[in-house]
Amino acid sequence: MSGENDSSNANERRELVMQIALRRFAKDGYHATKISDIVAEAGVAQGTFYWYFKSKEAVALEIVKEGRQQLLDVIAQGYRRDIGTVQDMVQASEALLTRLFQFAESNAALMELLLGGGGGVAEAVRQAIAETRAAMENAFVQNIRRAIELGMLPEEIDAEIRAALIMSLIEGIISRWLFRIVPSESITSKSAGQLAYETARFEFFGLLGI
Repeated sequence: MSGENDSSNANERRELVMQIALRRFAKDGYHATKISDIVAEAGVAQGTFYWYFKSKEAVALEIVKEGRQQLLDVIAQGYRRDIGTVQDMVQASEALLTRLFQFAESNAALMELLLGGGGGVAEAVRQAIAETRAAMENAFVQNIRRAIELGMLPEEIDAEIRAALIMSLIEGIISRWLFRIVPSESITSKSAGQLAYETARFEFFGLLGI
C-alpha cells in the first residue's frame, strides 16, 4: 500500500511541477523562467525536478506533448462518422468548437504557449509546438475528407486549404478572446458556446450567414 501511495505522490509532484512550469512559461517567458523558480513555487528540492525531467527543455517538451494529445482528443470527438444534412454538419461543428473553446479557456496558459508560435523558446520546443499545430490542422483535414467521402461536401473541395482556413479562424478567435491581442468587447465578452455558434456559421456560410 505504501508503494502505491509513494507512486501516487510522485505523480502528483510531477504534475505540479509541470503545471507551475507551464504557468511561468506563459507569464514570464521560457527563457526568463528558471528551474529554481519552478521548484521554489512547487515546494520541492531541485533534485526532485531532475528526477522527473533532465532539463527545462524536457519539461516544456512534455507539456507540449500532453497538450497535443488533449487537443487531438477534443477534435476527434467531432469526427464525421455518418452521413447527414448541412444543418447536421453545422451543429456538429458548433459542438466541436464549443468543446475546443472550453478546453482553451480552461487551459489558457497552454494555448498561450502554443499560439505564441514558439517565439523565445528552445528550438526543440519551437519545433514541437509547430508539429502540434500541424497535427491539429491535419485532424481537420481528415474530418473534411471524411465528409467528402460521405457525399456531404463537394469532391472538388481542397481539404488542406479549408483546414488551414479553419485553423486560422480558430487560432485568431482564441487569441482575441483569451489574450486580447486586439481589444474587442464583442469577442472578449462572449462565452465559449456563443463564439462556437458564430464560428461554425461563418465556417459554412461566410459573411452572408445564411
